[in-house]
Amino acid sequence: MRQTRPFATFFGDRMSEFNLSDYAPIIIMFLVAAGFGASQLLVTQLIGPRKRTATKLMPYECGKDPVGSAHDRYSIKFYTVAVIFLLFDIEVLFIIPFAVAFKSLLAEEKLTAIPYGTIAFIEILTFVATLIVGFIYVWKKGAFDWSLQARAEAKAEVKELARKNRELKRAA
Repeated sequence: MRQTRPFATFFGDRMSEFNLSDYAPIIIMFLVAAGFGASQLLVTQLIGPRKRTATKLMPYECGKDPVGSAHDRYSIKFYTVAVIFLLFDIEVLFIIPFAVAFKSLLAEEKLTAIPYGTIAFIEILTFVATLIVGFIYVWKKGAFDWSLQARAEAKAEVKELARKNRELKRAA
């Protein structure tokens, strides 16, 4: 059985001291990050090209030109792919700490005879199995099948833009 020391004894008199130099590395890191960001903005303003055309000044968002109404409908596939990306991003955020801690969980299991490592392994397998089922579901639903529909949508969009350009030229 382990002996525990009181909190104040463990940290000693260090708890009552405040020394600003202990935070110097953190302050330096923030200053370097802010300096890097400011320097990049300054350098691009000083030496960057200044050729302003109507196309370059036009707003641009997510690969779609802002032509038409703000209430145009988008394909549900855009949102489906975004959610799938978030799922797999969360998977990585969950699996990396598990992989780092798994060895210590197995060591703790040997010391205490409580199956920490086994329980964690079963939990991660359940998590991965759930993700695989979700991946198969969206695959069967056709969320990754962009080829034919994407080409048809792009052709329709090009025709619509050409029609609007012709109308603008006639009006001018």
